[in-house]
This record gives sequence, C-alpha cells and structure tokens, in this order.
Amino acid sequence: MKFKANLAWVNGQWASNVFLHANELGFWTKIQSNATDFESEGAVQLGCVIPGLVNAHSHAFQRAIAGLTEHSEKDGDDFWSWRDRMYRVALTIGPDHLESIATWLYSEMLRAGYTHVCEFHYLHLNPKGGDYLDPAEMTWALVRAAQSVGIGLTMLPTLYMNQGFGQPGLQTMQRRFASTPESILNLQQTVMGHALSHAKQATLNAGVAIHSLRAVGQAEMLRLTSQSGTEPIHIHVSEQAKEVADCLAHTGLRPVEWLLANMNIDARWNLVHATHTTASEIQGIQSRQAAVVICPTTEANLGDGFFNMPEAMRQSMRWSIGTDSHVNRNWTEELRLLEYGGRLSLRKRNVALIHTNGLGSTGQVLFEKALQGGAQAAGLPLAGISLGQRADLVEIDLQSDFLLGMPNERLLDALVFSTPSCGFQRVFVAGKPVVMPNSNWKTDFVKTMEHLQAPRG
Repeated sequence: MKFKANLAWVNGQWASNVFLHANELGFWTKIQSNATDFESEGAVQLGCVIPGLVNAHSHAFQRAIAGLTEHSEKDGDDFWSWRDRMYRVALTIGPDHLESIATWLYSEMLRAGYTHVCEFHYLHLNPKGGDYLDPAEMTWALVRAAQSVGIGLTMLPTLYMNQGFGQPGLQTMQRRFASTPESILNLQQTVMGHALSHAKQATLNAGVAIHSLRAVGQAEMLRLTSQSGTEPIHIHVSEQAKEVADCLAHTGLRPVEWLLANMNIDARWNLVHATHTTASEIQGIQSRQAAVVICPTTEANLGDGFFNMPEAMRQSMRWSIGTDSHVNRNWTEELRLLEYGGRLSLRKRNVALIHTNGLGSTGQVLFEKALQGGAQAAGLPLAGISLGQRADLVEIDLQSDFLLGMPNERLLDALVFSTPSCGFQRVFVAGKPVVMPNSNWKTDFVKTMEHLQAPRG
C-alpha cells in the first residue's frame, strides 16, 4: 500500500509531502519526506496524518456500565461499592453480549484514533462459574469483535485466584473469573496459534495478565510469568490506597516494592494504574525497563487519585494510556487529564515538560510518550511512522472547529488541549483502511444494553 501525506508526524516531528510504503504484511518499508508527485505516483492521497495510539488497558465488558453507575443509594460510594455493581453486570454477560459490546466499543476507539487495544480479560467462565465447551469461548468473542472492525488486539488472559490478601478462593460474585496459570497459558497459546495460522501476526498478539497481588499468590505468579515467553505481562497494582494498606499489612511491603523485590520485573512488565507510587518505586520500575499504564479518566471516575506524572517525567519513565472502564473513549481526554492532574497538584503549567526545564510542546511530549509506551504494552512494533513499525495512520480533519487557524507546529497541542477534540477522518491499520461503524453494530449494542438492564425475575 502506498500513501502520500501532505503533512505527517514522522519520527517525532512534522514532515511535509511524505511518501509512505507498507509491505504486504502491513509494516512500513519506505518513508520519504519532500517527495515529488512522480515519486509518489499511484499513492493514496492524504492530508495531515499521525500514527494511531495503543489503548493499553481495556475491560471491554465494562463499556456496558459506562454512565450507569453515577448514582448512589448510600453515603460513602467508592471503588469497592462500584466494584460490586460491576460484578452484578459481569454475571449476566454471555459470549454474544460480549461480542456486540466489544464490536461497538472497538469501533468507537478507531474513530477516536486508537488503532490497537490491549484487552485485560478475566471473564472466562459461564455465568454459573462452569467451563464453556470451548474454554476460549469468551476470548473468541473479543477476537471476533476486533477483527470485525479492523482494530489491532493484544489479548491478555488474566489470572484471578483469590478474593484478597490471605483470603484464598473467590467470592460467589467473582465465580466467572476463576483460573489457573495453566488455563491462562493455554488461552495465550490458543490466541497465538490463531494469529499464526490465519496470518494475523501484524494485528493480533497475546500476552498474559495477573489481576493483582491480592488476587494471585507468588508461586502462581512465578509459574505463569516463567512460561509466558517474551510477550507482555500486565498487572493491576497500587490503584487504591486500601490496596496499599492491605499489602503492607500482609507482606510488610508496598505493592510495587513487593513486585520489585520478589518478581523478575523487566521490559515485559506493564504496571497498570500505579496511582499510589513513590519516587523510589518509580525509580525501581524505570531501572528494570518496565512501564506503567495510566488510565486518567477511569482513575478520576473511581476516585483512585492522581498518578505522580511529574515524578515519572523527571525520571523518563516509560508509560502508556488506557481507557479501562470506558467512561471515556478518546486518547485526547486521557492525555489532557493526565497533564491537568499534574498542574492541579503542583499549581504549575506544562508539567509534562518538567524534565526539559519547561521547554517544548506539551502535546507533542505527551503524544510521543504514549506512543512509545503503547508499543511496549502491546508487544508489537507500534511506535509510530518509522521503518519497520506497523503501518497505522489516522487522518486529522484540519477543518474541525478546534483546529481552525492552527499552525502546523501546534496541531498536537490543539488536539489535546483545545476541546472538544477528536476530529479524525480516515483510519488505517496495518496499511488497510478500517470499516467505520455500521448500523448493525449499533443495533446489536443497543439490544444488548436493553437486555442487560432488563429486570431479573
């Protein structure tokens, strides 16, 4: 596939009249700036393009409760009461429901400029807590949804064994999450086999995930991670203050401290949330070349707290962004809230530039960090418009209200900070145009929502 872009974000800077060639596998093989019409003959003509971003943390089924938990029937609503409501919905979702929810969600992500998603998937068993005939039934629902809309997918089958620190076994409401290291490794290998046999290596990958330290013991974590190969490992960690206190009481260490002391943390590892993380813990994560996945809008919605972004930037920590519970599906809002959290904490502006003595473009720095960290989270070459990376493109609508009159060098700043944003046109994944949403996807999603909200007998 050949493209000619009037303006493109190439290797961390804007370039003009860019000729781009992707091979049949969907990776960039030629990138040439200031190309002539002759050199780019036969190419698809594009205006202004940027690479797609990775959505590094998704629980697709939770899209079904976005907007439905913003009421309370008692004082003191917090993450733990929200979790109980989420569990009730999780117990009603079957494979067909999950596929329709994920199909609509993934189409929303594509329209918002995400071209790949990491699916942190722990809804394995049937509603009664038993096995499906095919143990990968719920996993296939997500794979089919991603392939229907054309988004890239890193499946992260998730190990979940305990209800809390020192509390083996699961609660009744957690019965669908039950798994073992062996069952998770089998799911990983099943997805990888599908990718290889169907020539989906460019757009489908599979790592593993550990739900949290409270949900999995050390021996099981070691068994899983020692056999999962070189693919990504994700884990929820230090999201809630209570989780940190419980971990201290049970182990004598904070969650990130415990991971650094007891696990082989390396570049495979992606620590999701890490909201309550100290400067020394950030240094430890960075020294192991691990990364953090930050989900600002979900962390705000659940009252988790602000991630220490200023310290992460000071230490050049690797990080990516995710939409987690999907109360928001736009990367522009995730980056904006991440920056604003730092500004509100420090009462300063342009906090993302703290490591550059305040010099540069905040939008560009945030975008590049999310781009590079997203590739690490996905375990695929997704680090932008560069040779050898996957050919993902998002075309910006320069006639969008929020971009009118904007000079080229400020486009990424405006995308993040001039609202409402997300003015995108065509989207390409692995060199191919993706299908924009059709009425069937929308109809199926609405029917599923109606089913899930119907009164139960």
